[in-house]
Amino acid sequence: MRLAVLASGSGTILQSIIEAGVEVTLVVTDRPCGATEIAAAAGVSCVVVTRTSFAADFDRDGYTTELVACLQSANIELIAMAGFGTILGQALQDAYAGQVINTHPALLPSFPGWHGVEDAMEYGVKVTGTTVHIATLDVDAGPILAQAAVAISETDTVASLHERIKTVERQLYPATLQKILDRGSVL
Repeated sequence: MRLAVLASGSGTILQSIIEAGVEVTLVVTDRPCGATEIAAAAGVSCVVVTRTSFAADFDRDGYTTELVACLQSANIELIAMAGFGTILGQALQDAYAGQVINTHPALLPSFPGWHGVEDAMEYGVKVTGTTVHIATLDVDAGPILAQAAVAISETDTVASLHERIKTVERQLYPATLQKILDRGSVL
């Protein structure tokens, strides 16, 4: 299976995927970022599909169609979201239903959305973690593929807990992706 990684930020998740030996065919970003540099250093082809607006007038459907065309032109079969900050529209699901994998810093279905770590701490749970799941149009609501727990200590801050979750995530996500690639299918 030909894997593309979608990234928007520093590229630490991408780096963990590459360092784990997972074969990445293409990296796509929505802006120049650290992930573009990591892809270049690893010799992985990288395309920037620039998001031109971060305002309310953002054409999500047009952007998604452009990104899907990029993926299809590279014959991509599996997509790993790696801190990709743009929520994509229906065209991605139409082209890659069940083939888009994401990771989240909480034990879904608890604490979905952008503030999973903060929400878990605010709620007062003693254990949170990370989840690898199939991405759907509903944010953090797709079928769960793998999870790993992380205990919350009394001395944790949002930042310290998030870093500990990221350490576990950077092991679980590449391992889950490799299992999918070895099987040749998500489920």
